[in-house]
Amino acid sequence: MLQNIRVVLVNTSHPGNIGATARAMKTMGLSRLVLVQPEDFPSLVAEARASGATDVLESAQVVDSLEQALVGCNLVLGTSARDRRIPWPLLDPRECGETCVEQLEQGGEVALVFGREYAGLTNEELQRCQFHVHIPSDPSFGSLNLAAAVQVLTYEVRMSWLAARGRPTKMEKVETTAMLGTQPATMDEMELYYAHLEQTLVDIGFLDPEKPRHLMARLRKLYGRSAVSRLEMNILRGILTETQKAARGEARKRGEE
Repeated sequence: MLQNIRVVLVNTSHPGNIGATARAMKTMGLSRLVLVQPEDFPSLVAEARASGATDVLESAQVVDSLEQALVGCNLVLGTSARDRRIPWPLLDPRECGETCVEQLEQGGEVALVFGREYAGLTNEELQRCQFHVHIPSDPSFGSLNLAAAVQVLTYEVRMSWLAARGRPTKMEKVETTAMLGTQPATMDEMELYYAHLEQTLVDIGFLDPEKPRHLMARLRKLYGRSAVSRLEMNILRGILTETQKAARGEARKRGEE
């Protein structure tokens, strides 16, 4: 199951942190590393800091955007150390580990997203995550090294995974779940839905693109905690399509015919 977890580093500036992250991952049984626009990679410094986890570096995927890094994911958790203007579902590291394993048991794909060393993740990037994860470090010195943060969360994932091995597995239910249409929508499917939803709201005059007032961010939060399935996603997209037709007057024309 742990192979269904990807660790995503966004715009990492120091290659040593990439190498140390690979080492932290391998010690906890994780191997899927995704790098979003790293400033220096591949790097001999990264290899040196990996201390034997060079296989994780060699198989690392380098992409141009966070959207690409999250393709196929059903659950995305982003690390955040700052208070946000819009409250978001917040987990501590232990809850993060438990939530990840619950998704893995359903056959889902999970991403743990870590931001830049100097500034973390942007608000826009955090809005692509269903949950935010905060490591409760000492407020008087809360500056946590990137690889250390990765180690904390991957440790909690492994502990939850080890605990789950003593429980009846849910993996045998995945096929039945998919047949029932309750397989969760992936993040790329959700992004297409959000774009469709935003355009529809503009079409019907509910959303003013010049004065959005955080509406889409709040809707992302709402849907993020709803665990929308693929079947439900198809229904929602169908509703939006018919709403757009009605806004253009097509529904009325059809009725007159």
